[in-house]
Amino acid sequence: IVPAIIKEPAPWNDLRDTHSTSLRKEFSANAIGSSKTLKVEVRIIAATNRNLEEEARQGRFREDLWYRLNVFPITVPPLRQRQEDIPLLVQAFVARFAKRVGKEEITRIPGATMESLCRYQWPGKIRELENVIERAVINTSGTALNLAAPLDAPQFLPTSGLARRTLEEVEREYILQILQETGGRISGNKGAATILGINPSTLRARLRKLGITPSK
Repeated sequence: IVPAIIKEPAPWNDLRDTHSTSLRKEFSANAIGSSKTLKVEVRIIAATNRNLEEEARQGRFREDLWYRLNVFPITVPPLRQRQEDIPLLVQAFVARFAKRVGKEEITRIPGATMESLCRYQWPGKIRELENVIERAVINTSGTALNLAAPLDAPQFLPTSGLARRTLEEVEREYILQILQETGGRISGNKGAATILGINPSTLRARLRKLGITPSK
């Protein structure tokens, strides 16, 4: 069985290649230069945020292709309608990003924080939630997750058309800010590592990776 996962089937709308069409219709194909027909058992999983039935009705999507794809449709509701999924997603994202930035001691999500995350409508869907958790992990000091800003703040609205920064860029900027506040001190009670909630050796490793030289 060969699984075929298609994130957006719209490009298939204009597909005219006879071999590909045969594969979709008869689940068989001929290798180039060979007269032997290969039988293939294919399971096509197509995902889209468009209403393909309406697109086909309006003539913007091939009707025959729509009926071939519409065998077992699964409609996934938006994140705001799946609040029960949010805690699991938050925990998974926290674990992933905490490990990435060397803050695996972040193991607790305060009840008020989780309640705020569950109440929010998430117009930017799961990607927005992922970005919020990235920022929170970077800005957290200690073991309890701390959101970088209230969820209704402008910076958490969809950023389509605006400049986006990578996680590494945000992390570098924040570490530089902390180093400036500590006068370049890394270890000690008032050092940057203590404020960031990580081991001094972990911070030094991050500084080398980010190309940061602490001022003396």
